[in-house]
Amino acid sequence: MSQIGAPRGRTCSRSPRSRTLRSVATLTSAVLAVTVLAGCSSGDEADEAPAAAQDNAPAARDRVADGGTLRWAVDALPSTLNTFQADADGTTSRIAGAVLPALYTLDERGRPRLNPDYLESAQVVETEPKQVVLYKLNQQAVWSDGREIGAADFVAQWRALSGRDTAYWTARNSGYERIEKIERGKDDLEVRVTFAKPYADWQSLFTPLYPKQVMGSPNAFNDGARTSLKATAGPFLLKTIDRKSGDVTLTRNPRWWGQQAKLDSLVLKAVPRADRTAALAAGSLDLAEIDRSAAERIALALRDARAGRNGAQAALAHGPGSAITPSKALRSWALAHGSDDEKAAEVKAARKKNQEAIERYANAQDALAKFVVRKSLEPAYTQLSLNGESGPLADERVRRAVARAINRQELAESVLKPLGLPAKPPGSHLALAGQAAYADSSDALGGQDTKEAQALLADAGWVPGGALRKPPGTKAGSESEKKESEKKETEKKETEKKAEKKKEGSTDAKKQASDTASDEGLYIVGDDKPGDSGDDRPGDSPAAPAAGANGGTVLAPAPDAAGQSAALLARAEALDTGTGSAARAAQSAAKPDKGVAGAYAPRGTAAPVTVPDASQAKALGKDGKALSLRFVLPSGPGSESLRAVGDRIVRMLDAVGIRTEVTKVSDDSFFKDHVASGDYDLALYSWPASAFPATDARPIFAKPEPASDGSLLVEQNYSRVGTDRIDQLFDQAAGTLDEDEARELVRQADARIWAAAGSIPLYQRPQLVAARADLVNAGAWGLAAPRYQDIGFKKPETTKGTERNR
Repeated sequence: MSQIGAPRGRTCSRSPRSRTLRSVATLTSAVLAVTVLAGCSSGDEADEAPAAAQDNAPAARDRVADGGTLRWAVDALPSTLNTFQADADGTTSRIAGAVLPALYTLDERGRPRLNPDYLESAQVVETEPKQVVLYKLNQQAVWSDGREIGAADFVAQWRALSGRDTAYWTARNSGYERIEKIERGKDDLEVRVTFAKPYADWQSLFTPLYPKQVMGSPNAFNDGARTSLKATAGPFLLKTIDRKSGDVTLTRNPRWWGQQAKLDSLVLKAVPRADRTAALAAGSLDLAEIDRSAAERIALALRDARAGRNGAQAALAHGPGSAITPSKALRSWALAHGSDDEKAAEVKAARKKNQEAIERYANAQDALAKFVVRKSLEPAYTQLSLNGESGPLADERVRRAVARAINRQELAESVLKPLGLPAKPPGSHLALAGQAAYADSSDALGGQDTKEAQALLADAGWVPGGALRKPPGTKAGSESEKKESEKKETEKKETEKKAEKKKEGSTDAKKQASDTASDEGLYIVGDDKPGDSGDDRPGDSPAAPAAGANGGTVLAPAPDAAGQSAALLARAEALDTGTGSAARAAQSAAKPDKGVAGAYAPRGTAAPVTVPDASQAKALGKDGKALSLRFVLPSGPGSESLRAVGDRIVRMLDAVGIRTEVTKVSDDSFFKDHVASGDYDLALYSWPASAFPATDARPIFAKPEPASDGSLLVEQNYSRVGTDRIDQLFDQAAGTLDEDEARELVRQADARIWAAAGSIPLYQRPQLVAARADLVNAGAWGLAAPRYQDIGFKKPETTKGTERNR
């Protein structure tokens, strides 16, 4: 396991490789937002693995009312409006999708489709001697200041993102560095882009497209576009960002040449996910991504409404009032009106508090019945990441054993089946079911197989009882043991010196102390026995807790700590099984021949031999070290599902003899301080899918390279596992203009990623969206991009009945 203070992997990019930044999606905090998916070549081979169906209440535009305001929840206000900066987030992408040109958008299968609002055509017109792409722009396309969208905007964006001018603080430049030149065609509506070398993913470029006023200078790019956009060109305009209220307001673009937006305005409201149920109930939101608990509340509200139960009745059925039985109510009334004034006041206050809770719940359920839950699968998958930088997981056999111990189908079903969503684990790291590049390559690693996992561990040297065996060649009195003995002796002398300084008394007292026989060489029977704690012995000083590399208390042994002492193994076993110091004290009482803790044995008496228990003998180890992996999970209130998956994984690993030390950290530090820095062995987090795997996935799986300071340059490969061949396959896929060949190369790369076992895809993330029942063309879009101008509310005459909660 990587230790704090050891050289860390650096996530900076490396020249001459291009930079690509992908956002990470996780539950809650480590819900780093999913970026807008970019498109690549389309194909029909993915028909064998259909994508999850959209659930966005589709409606023809003539059935959508004109006007209205949609209040849409976002996680936070944007730190920047520039999607090409490192701190761009999901809100940045959502704003860009509504106000800036997207030359290609994604359909329901995650395939790119030319956007006729901006392009009449775009195609490769030459391949020799250089690749040339000719864009023909929609002649009506103009920026909000009235200027035509043209070659000057393309040139400015290329220069800003090419990486040649370091004054631009760009987070990614993949593809732009391959461009050799951009020229005006036969008129201002044609743009010719010539590439220095072939680029298969050319359709990913210039989406979103920013005006030259933003891209034309480093100052405008770095600072100006963080808080405002000088010009836009979408169905909506950016009107205001109110950081006090937490609102971003978008309004109809009067210069929009396409189909007019149905809504008058779209307000993005910053509402934390934990607060969204209350915000929906209060009527301050119309559309919001929610978690499972919120979805269940809405489902209950709809069920009650259909059964004719109002909120008050619902509160008594399954809300705060559900625990009140007639006998409890009678007893409460009697106490509230009894002769004990103090008790009566206390009960009355509790009754009032409970009644208020019932009323709040009732009102909330009445309000939530006006919403529906729309659900699909999010364009992102949750994975188990195995840090292969150091420790046991640096051995590919151990990583493969971890993977073979895990039942991915069971984990997917535990998350998705209760929601009524498809629960098939992803078979690819690089595409999702339904996308053109999708192919199930998981056979390169293999499915769950306990015997195979144990065989792999044994082959790697991790065997039962290995934690109790010294490495071959280790002798008594070895140099390491001598140093350890010298260290203990020094610590003892320091303790004696401090104790001597604290003594007060006469010279006679000091002389008497000097004449007292020394304790050196005595062994205190029962002191520091494995599994015992001084905390449970009255009068004794508390024993110092075992500490990790960062000074924190060790709840279960890390690999090196376990190798130093079998006692830690016993203590950790006590934590796992409940056999703590109290149980051990009982065992000690039943065996008085071992002596009483604190009694002194004469000089020269041998210390009692500690016999390892059965759990120690069964624990997997190697060369005196136990096999234990540090599993880091976020601790936030929205991460319950992720932690539940983590608990299942712990049990699966335990079944093959792999112990885990679960560490729960704050949401704020989970990704930055642990995943990105490499301070973990196992971690759960998510990656967004892309229709451009050759470009977008390369930095995630690129082979880490050593830096001069001893650290690793990992880009976004936080598992720190990669091979030269995987890199070569990505490069070849990005450099061919043959669509079939590119897909095949991507699939070959994915098979090798599976075999390397640095990342294990577990399930596609559920997408749960609460929406007003009369809101159409909005909800769970799945792989597709929203079409903002079509979102709106149903015309009154089309509203018949209550929409089914799917």
